[in-house]
Amino acid sequence: MKKPSLWVLATLAALFTIGCQNQRAPAEQAVASAESALTNIRDMASHYAPDQLQAVDAQLSGVKDSLAKGDYKGVLAAMPALNTAISNLKDTATAKQEEAAAASAKAKDAWGPLSSDVPKMVDAISSRVDILSKSHHLPKGVTKDSLAAAKSGLDSMKATWGDASNAASSGDFTTAVSKGQAVKDQASQIMQSLGMKS
Repeated sequence: MKKPSLWVLATLAALFTIGCQNQRAPAEQAVASAESALTNIRDMASHYAPDQLQAVDAQLSGVKDSLAKGDYKGVLAAMPALNTAISNLKDTATAKQEEAAAASAKAKDAWGPLSSDVPKMVDAISSRVDILSKSHHLPKGVTKDSLAAAKSGLDSMKATWGDASNAASSGDFTTAVSKGQAVKDQASQIMQSLGMKS
């Protein structure tokens, strides 16, 4: 009686081993495929969806641990969720990349008028400050404080405008417009305080 039961156990063990071996190749292939898909979008994802990338990396790491332990069934069971996560990550990163490109194109269009208007405003303020500084009597509505504020404002505007121009030169029009608009707003306030028309 013992011999048949041992033979049955040996047969079952062999079948189990064969079953595991049959799942090994698909499991390894599935993990390699997922890694490859993630590698293809890693740079874009790290820039536009870093938190989501981190979560997918953790998911992949868990699946690779299962593979290393020989849990091929577990690997294959986890693959649909991992593949969906990678696909969602790609969609999110692509959408954010497109949004950034659209915002950059819009900013590039806005930079043209700013790059023309702002230096003229700064030059006009600079000229007005020079004239008022040499004058013995300030015009009505202009105080010594507003003149002093205009002088210090000129320095900060020139520095910020330099940053804006550098950003535009390097192709970062979003930053350039943000800084350029800040200078334009400040210039408008100073012009008003000096009795100038903006």
